[in-house]
Amino acid sequence: MSAPYDIPEPPEVLDRREGPYGEVVLRRHGGLLQIIANGCFLMDTSDGRSERRLVDAALAALDARVTGPRVLIGGLGVGFSLAHAAGQSRWGRITVVEREPAVVEWHRTGPLAGLSARALADPRTEIVETDLVAYVHETCDTFDALCLDIDNGPGWTVTEGNGGLYAHAGLTACARVLNPGGVLAVWSARPSPEFEGTLRNAGFRQVRTEEIPVARGVPDAVHIGVRPG
Repeated sequence: MSAPYDIPEPPEVLDRREGPYGEVVLRRHGGLLQIIANGCFLMDTSDGRSERRLVDAALAALDARVTGPRVLIGGLGVGFSLAHAAGQSRWGRITVVEREPAVVEWHRTGPLAGLSARALADPRTEIVETDLVAYVHETCDTFDALCLDIDNGPGWTVTEGNGGLYAHAGLTACARVLNPGGVLAVWSARPSPEFEGTLRNAGFRQVRTEEIPVARGVPDAVHIGVRPG
């Protein structure tokens, strides 16, 4: 008799919410936690190299003479970027903008707390529960770095309203909240030469893309631009 095939276990749904921008789901698949938004896979806890590189690239592009720089992290996700920033003593203030109340709750009291508890307890950390697109148009705060990871990339957005963030008007709003010499870093599931051009057309300088190899398929990417100052 032939050996039975190993049938992988289906993901276990830990929580499912109808949020202000659609459905968000937290599930466990094997040893991984995954966030799904409106049926679109966003991220899991498998790696985190590119999310950490998002923060590192922004810090490296900052002028070393800037003391206590303020960073805005757009999107809490599974917490890789926040935890990494909180582990770096140079940042003076860490503001995270997250629009989904469920994601914030999963970090504060739910299954993702193990990844972010120390960072959330850091006195430099502030969580702002609002939509990032609206925030960069409306806030009076300014930052030395913006690290944005709210979609799978400029051409693969979670909701239609996010698309404007990566166009000229959205990038101009990002530049508005950056101090002179401030850095914009944008995470993407694939490199985008077109987005590099949009960054330059919006006035950013020193535009470049860092690629982060993945196990299969095209590399992740971090797009970087600096506001003139």
